Amino acid sequence: MTPAARLAAAADILNTLDLSRPVKAQLKAWGRGNRYAGSKDRRAIADRVFTALRYRRSAALRAGGETGRAQVLGTLAGVDGLSLDEIAASCTGGYALASLDEAESAALARIPDWPSEAARLDWPEWLWTEAQQAFEGDTERELDALRQRAPVDLRINTLRASMDDAIAALQHGTTIARDDVAPVSGFPLALRLPPGSPVLASRAWSDGMVELQDAGSQAVAAMTDAHPNETILDYCAGGGGKTLALGAAMENTGRLFAFDVEAARMTDLPQRAERAGVTCLTLLKRDDLEALTGTCDRVLVDAPCSGSGSWRRDPAGKWRLTPAALETYTRLQDDALAVASRYLRPGGTLLYATCSVLRIENEDRIATFLDHHPAFTLKESCRLHPARDGCDGFFAARLNLTGC
Repeated sequence: MTPAARLAAAADILNTLDLSRPVKAQLKAWGRGNRYAGSKDRRAIADRVFTALRYRRSAALRAGGETGRAQVLGTLAGVDGLSLDEIAASCTGGYALASLDEAESAALARIPDWPSEAARLDWPEWLWTEAQQAFEGDTERELDALRQRAPVDLRINTLRASMDDAIAALQHGTTIARDDVAPVSGFPLALRLPPGSPVLASRAWSDGMVELQDAGSQAVAAMTDAHPNETILDYCAGGGGKTLALGAAMENTGRLFAFDVEAARMTDLPQRAERAGVTCLTLLKRDDLEALTGTCDRVLVDAPCSGSGSWRRDPAGKWRLTPAALETYTRLQDDALAVASRYLRPGGTLLYATCSVLRIENEDRIATFLDHHPAFTLKESCRLHPARDGCDGFFAARLNLTGC
């Protein structure tokens, strides 16, 4: 496919994209149905689709329309920085996009008249106040960071390798160069690679030396402060990224339990644990939880949330979220905290975390919990922001149970 044909394909996909469903799955389905597109074509088309989603509002405004075509044209101007003549040269008809019409040419040639700062920065209008509260004077820089493509972050699995061993194994049998791999300042077990790095083809991955995990997620797991020989419950385990980090911190001693209300989310966790060498892990069903009441040294509640801190990885998420959905998340967060706290022993640690930057899912939830659970005290909390901290957006709060 020519570069121009790839742009046309991306526009067609954007026209039919269902934002309520995973975008990667829809792109994979498109590839199966269009076998003429080679692997490089599919990667280029996917990159353009995700770029259009990251810049969905500003791109559409630049091109004067809401169609997939307008979103692609808008990214060529606003993200790629192409001139009007350069854009027109990619719109030649046939397998390429149709020629620009007068309205499109006029829209792409003028300086955009942004209806709001939220539109300029590709942020949901109804969440603008939340963004200002979350980022406290650094809103523009942080929202711009949230629409950039995220790097590949890895966690060194200390059960399997040292950092030097993992770096060497990442280069074994792959196109990853030594200069492509760098430690992440402030995150002791994190390595960072360029987007699209073929980590899964490396010996470091197959031998369990590394796990795909954003540096911010690693910091949240570390804030749990897991130690060997403890009893720890990961109450909202999901795919288990933080669970495996806890197992490594525990040095495979003690008891590590993983539970999720939607058990299907943990389907791959046993296989992941085997690859990582985490042997102290037990997956729980709901009926198993009662036996843990009042026994755990630490309980991690990585609560379901809007995912707003990771929208650079899931740009469709910002356009999928609704006020009703956000309200549902806050109820789920309150419920998860209240239930999970039952399993903590007196003197134990409860860690609440989200991959959200919204105060309504973070500080507000902790305040609500403390109002209803006076036996707990807040020991510390932290926020991680993409521009300031160089990772996905996260919130974590550590609470101690001081009485019964």
